[in-house]
Amino acid sequence: MADGAGGVATMKVLVFGAGFSGRRFARMRPETARVLGTTRSADKFGSLREVGLEPFLFASRTIAPDLQRELTGVTHLVVSIAPDDQGDPVLDALKAPMPALQWVGYLSTVGVYGDYSGAWVDEESPCKPVSNRSRERVEAERQWLDYGARFGVPVSVLRLSGIYGPGRNAFVNLQNGTAKRLIKPGQVFNRIHADDIAGVLWHLIDRNLGGVYNVTDDEPSPPQDVVAYAAKLMGIEPPPEVPFETAQLSPMARSFYAECKRVSNAKIKKTGFGFAYPDYRRALETMWKEQSWGA
Repeated sequence: MADGAGGVATMKVLVFGAGFSGRRFARMRPETARVLGTTRSADKFGSLREVGLEPFLFASRTIAPDLQRELTGVTHLVVSIAPDDQGDPVLDALKAPMPALQWVGYLSTVGVYGDYSGAWVDEESPCKPVSNRSRERVEAERQWLDYGARFGVPVSVLRLSGIYGPGRNAFVNLQNGTAKRLIKPGQVFNRIHADDIAGVLWHLIDRNLGGVYNVTDDEPSPPQDVVAYAAKLMGIEPPPEVPFETAQLSPMARSFYAECKRVSNAKIKKTGFGFAYPDYRRALETMWKEQSWGA
């Protein structure tokens, strides 16, 4: 794509909510992409700049004048901010169409499916969310898809499973003493490495694809198996097994165990995407070999 001066056009990407996943996304940017990211605190500007993000403040559903000026040239939008009981904060803040916008990626959660008692789900499975936060996600997905239809822009909804990667993984939990091996018979979870989230986003941007996609690994597994495998790689004893019924958990942590499903990623694979980390073992082995797990 050429610009008006005959050169190569620069893609201008804005990440609303440049947290863990957004920063991995920025690290994988092509040379032709300019990537902006928002945070709620100016204290985080330095860490955003370290990964190549141009930082801006966004809080309280208000777009500051400096960010407002940038919106007119944004070609791709990645939204990684959760909705609340008042709706989606980014949609509430966007009072006018973005004239250069070509594509939107909305990061959602597999929690929208609710509990399937361990059965497989795909993008055609009915959403029957259990928690308020998942019900809010279902509504936000609908609003973003409507936004795309209204302005003729492809919108990709990425339903993410449990996110991990450098700095957020079982090795870190074992090191700091917070790892647990909770045993709930039949319980499985899918996971997704943050670099695969970033990879899917750039893959969809490159192909200008919209739609709903599960972004998750190949192998829904019991959570205690992940902890045990990480401990084995570290050469240490794993923490003792604890029955779920007697475990001391926060209400939010306990709520995750109220849902059990196996999530299919076949749809995104059909677009030609290949996962770098299709299961937790490969990811843990790579991070341990490279000693990148604490980064």
